[in-house]
Amino acid sequence: MSNEFVSKEIDKIMNNKKYDFPLNLAMSAAWVLGNLKGINLKVHDVSKVSSLGDFYVIASATNPTQAQSMANEIQHQLERFDAPCRSLEGTKTSDWLLLDHGDILIHIFLDTTREIFDLDTLLQDSPTVEIPNEFYHSHPEDEVEKSSDENYF
Repeated sequence: MSNEFVSKEIDKIMNNKKYDFPLNLAMSAAWVLGNLKGINLKVHDVSKVSSLGDFYVIASATNPTQAQSMANEIQHQLERFDAPCRSLEGTKTSDWLLLDHGDILIHIFLDTTREIFDLDTLLQDSPTVEIPNEFYHSHPEDEVEKSSDENYF
């Protein structure tokens, strides 16, 4: 996936009137996570229950390298829109990375660690924001098309 493509897609989200600030930041982070094959993505609106931020974005990664790549790309993309990372907790070998971008907090867990900390249960009463299917790396419809044997050769 080229940097140009990623930046173009993030530009679309940031300029989408459907996503007011800071939801546009959260949805941009969700797009990056989905397209870098993050799993179990969630965006929670915590604006009414937390003074730490308005949205929590949560995702799981399958290994530390993937988690670090996700964090790096989110930082790069959000900095383009004057939303720098104020704090990054966790290291390249951590099981949980936390990016503080002011109005949004991004939690990237290794899949097994997410169950231990169970942030999902803590946030179960906060509303979730629907993440569009096109924010994910692949769609179920795409898989059906790819698996078709027609036109194989």
